[in-house]
Amino acid sequence: MTSGSDGRRAPGGEPTQHRPRERPVPVSIAALGVAGVAGGLLAAAVALPVVGGAGLFTRNASRDFFDVPTTLREAPLPERTKLLDKDGKQFAQFYVQNRQSVPLGQIAPVMLKAIVAIEDSRFYKHAGLDLRGTLRAIIANTRAGKIEQGGSSLTQQLVKNILLQNAHSESERDLARAPSVRRKLQELRYAMGLEKKYTKEQILVRYLNIAYFGGGAFGVQAAAQRFFGTTAADLTLAQAATLAAAVRTPYLTDPALGAKHRARLLERRDLVLDRMTQLGMTAKTLTDAAKATPLALNLRPEPGGCSESAYPFFCLYVQKDIVANPVFGRSRAERERRLYRDGLVIRTTLDPRIQKAAEKAISSYVNPEDDQVAAEAMIEPGTGRIRALAASKLYGVNPGDRNDGPRTTFNLPADTAHGGGLGFQAGSTFKVFTLATALAQGWRFDQGFDTPGSFSPSSGYKDCSGRKVNDPGAVVHNAGGEGRGGPYSLSTGTWQSVNIFYMMLERDVGLCEVVRTARAVGIARADGRPLREVPTFTLGSNEMDPVTVAAAFAAFGARGRYCRPMPVLEIVERHGRRTPIAPSCSQSIEQEVADAVNHILTGVFTRGTMKGQGIGRDAAGKTGTNNGYTSAWFAGYTPELAAAVSLGDIRGAYKYPLTGVEIGGRQYGGVQGATLPGPIWVSSMTRALRDVPATSFSPPDTGRFGGGTTPGLAPEDMLADPRAEADGDDRDRGEGRRRLRRQWHRPADDWNPFWPVPDYGRPAARPRYYRDEHGEPYLDTPPPGRWTPRHHDEWRPRRPDHW
Repeated sequence: MTSGSDGRRAPGGEPTQHRPRERPVPVSIAALGVAGVAGGLLAAAVALPVVGGAGLFTRNASRDFFDVPTTLREAPLPERTKLLDKDGKQFAQFYVQNRQSVPLGQIAPVMLKAIVAIEDSRFYKHAGLDLRGTLRAIIANTRAGKIEQGGSSLTQQLVKNILLQNAHSESERDLARAPSVRRKLQELRYAMGLEKKYTKEQILVRYLNIAYFGGGAFGVQAAAQRFFGTTAADLTLAQAATLAAAVRTPYLTDPALGAKHRARLLERRDLVLDRMTQLGMTAKTLTDAAKATPLALNLRPEPGGCSESAYPFFCLYVQKDIVANPVFGRSRAERERRLYRDGLVIRTTLDPRIQKAAEKAISSYVNPEDDQVAAEAMIEPGTGRIRALAASKLYGVNPGDRNDGPRTTFNLPADTAHGGGLGFQAGSTFKVFTLATALAQGWRFDQGFDTPGSFSPSSGYKDCSGRKVNDPGAVVHNAGGEGRGGPYSLSTGTWQSVNIFYMMLERDVGLCEVVRTARAVGIARADGRPLREVPTFTLGSNEMDPVTVAAAFAAFGARGRYCRPMPVLEIVERHGRRTPIAPSCSQSIEQEVADAVNHILTGVFTRGTMKGQGIGRDAAGKTGTNNGYTSAWFAGYTPELAAAVSLGDIRGAYKYPLTGVEIGGRQYGGVQGATLPGPIWVSSMTRALRDVPATSFSPPDTGRFGGGTTPGLAPEDMLADPRAEADGDDRDRGEGRRRLRRQWHRPADDWNPFWPVPDYGRPAARPRYYRDEHGEPYLDTPPPGRWTPRHHDEWRPRRPDHW
């Protein structure tokens, strides 16, 4: 608690002088003892009608008075903690008591006069006990048969508030409020100690910072903001009198509780103004003018927690991270105390511009009322700083506590440790870890093998404990249920996201090695359980959250440097001590390997599943579509920013797959990674990087990774540079524009095919437009039989030169 400055003019009196720690008081030491005993007896008499008179003035009462120590432990007052974005603007706060302590210099002098006038007019004339005021209270209480006047000085009231703050249980709080002789004597003894320890101004400022004013406002600064939307330094005469009026009965005069309470507050305010005039603190003309004005309240709520925050998902992530992270304290109890009571200023990594870009992108495709939910995390490569967390649903409880509705209490972009749910299977985004493992083991861009139409992981798979985890009963098909395989290289297998190719590649490089690569870049299940080390690991069989996936992909954007996701930049203690939070990073992937991964993944936008959905600068990424369309993902990055988008049904991904659904007012036969998560990613990244200069990925070491052969794959089917066709016509087979061979594949019987191709116009006049299994449009007529085109929601009657 900050102390007030010395030499301020006392309200209604002469300037006070600085008093040393053991300052003299207006009584001699001998007289002080007499006054102390007399004060104890008088204080006991104040409580007499309540506690009874028998045996009241006994040797026990005297002994209680002299046995109580004069030194009172003063624990730091609970203060509110503020969350600031990276630009310093507050977007949330936490507190157990809404308080912001201020020094004497930040409290209007008229506020000091008002509180002294109504609570302790002889404050500057006594040494902690006002004998005259106590005697007056005795008479009033005796006549009423109950305590009508407390007779306590401001110093005694400060003692009572301190004891209440020090209480650790409700029983201790009851003792601090009990109308007993012992409590009164104890209170007086402590008050005498405070009078020796502090100047009058220091006592007064401590009282104004600790007192409760009603409306959830503790301390004069919070009260000024709550009642009038101003600061303690800018209070007017009428406003100061209003706050002083509220201290005595804060609940009965709480203006937020209705008209009767406001009427009581107005009556008390005028009483304060009259008292200030009587004591000569203000001119009568000023008080009369103040009394003629209404309360003029400007009640402003001071919400605590994340539900009222402008960025609730980010707020919740910070809250959970601080409470759980040992960096912020040795125990959970210590971390909670720091967050809710210590009045910290926490500067976070949140970038409002990037946050709004993510929110706008999601809201353009998914509605809060949809059962399908989209979530996105955006992270800075090389630092791990979380720049945005967004979701399609609003944060909070639905009307009637319904499970379905536009709100959710799950932190959808995060894992369970940060308030999230169980996550969604990450799908083919996990192929990147197999790709990185293969490149680290010496695989080259054009190296590959022929793949069958279906695959059974019957042998060759061991987890990291050495246990065989083969699954001979399982049969894996390529995405979309294709039944025919073919030759694929490391590049083409990645661009086309071929499941069977990656299952075979994972077996060759080692399942455990792939798992280790994933763990090295922070991959962990959203529910906190151990990763499932199974053959379908590379197909994303583990449930993930966007923050974890975005941070992992950001490592490739930072040339293999993985950084733990961090939401906090700096913590400022209440007394100004600053603690910057440094990124926690390590070189988890070899730089050259990361460069090679980036080189291949840029082809996803120019030759693969995201063809035609670029952002106008170097970008790399990977789509993810799960078996049965249970969820869909896209994760991608530039050297400046990484993001991951997930989409699934909040009611249960397996029970409610993404087939035949309406999302955001649009109908979808089936949702893949490139159908919705991809466009959301493109939209958010385009906006987020609009004013950021573009940089390129480091070129790969072609001497180490270039070349290679794939049996059965003709040279013209391979592409040395995945960017060669970024702006070209897909049909152009000219020099420098090699292309992949298109194939039709019959769906397996246990797969749900897409809806029939719509017929635009007259069949004889307009050809049908298809997309192949890689999402590429073409006019070729399919072979006879039942065939499955992709991306039905994107089928449009296009002219060939618009492809």
